[in-house]
Amino acid sequence: MDPLITFNNVSFAYPEKDMVLKNIDLMIHSGEFLTIIGHNGSGKSTLAKLMNGLLLPTDGEVQVSGQDTREPSEIWKIRQTVGIVFQNPDNQFVAPTVYDDVAFGLENMGLPREEMIQRIDLALKQVSMTSFRDYEPHRLSGGQKQRVAIAGILAMRPKVIVLDESTSMLDPMGRKELLATTKDLHNEGFTIVNITHYLEESLHADRIIVMDHGEIALEGPPEEVFQHISELKNRNLDVPFSVEMAHRLRAKGIPIPEGIWQQEELVECLWKLL
Repeated sequence: MDPLITFNNVSFAYPEKDMVLKNIDLMIHSGEFLTIIGHNGSGKSTLAKLMNGLLLPTDGEVQVSGQDTREPSEIWKIRQTVGIVFQNPDNQFVAPTVYDDVAFGLENMGLPREEMIQRIDLALKQVSMTSFRDYEPHRLSGGQKQRVAIAGILAMRPKVIVLDESTSMLDPMGRKELLATTKDLHNEGFTIVNITHYLEESLHADRIIVMDHGEIALEGPPEEVFQHISELKNRNLDVPFSVEMAHRLRAKGIPIPEGIWQQEELVECLWKLL
């Protein structure tokens, strides 16, 4: 698969501060579900902002569909390709109703009214928020607000949706709803980059990247990354319950295969053993 986003030896430092990212080489491919994990200060949110040109690399280059984020003439195309949903959805709302808020980005694009209506209706349907179209955004639950924020991005037809700590302010139900929405969007063909410090959210990812002090510490599919339980804990990351349980059962001599990390798979395996 051709990469959609490419980091070539990228380093970044905020003014008068040490390097936040150091020599990052990374490719994000079309249709991939990538989860980027790391403790606070690991550099993962900075990585997100570099993906669509909100920040520019201090050294190295970031390319989106072959376009360099440092080129001012390309930045609008890049931001149409990569949409970001941030931690606090209230900071993204600019209109009095859900419908008008989703329309905001399309108005800036200068689209014909008929096309705008079609895009808004489809985007709200994709995140199951059609019945809330006339609601005031601040009256919604946290999970609903994040889904509206995603709808605003979807209406602009990006290829990549980046969720930058988008579940961190949600309760467990809101987090579950938002993750279900991202899985559905991935199944529809969108490339998803989920940036989080909850390892539980990485169970359904195609690939996991673990960030630590501005560097990529671990990288691979879940079944490989979850073999490094001690290393993950040493980096202050909570291992998912099903992974921890499988690890402890193996330590007790119970023959749980190494590839087991999903809760459903663990239950089925234990049932067969019993």
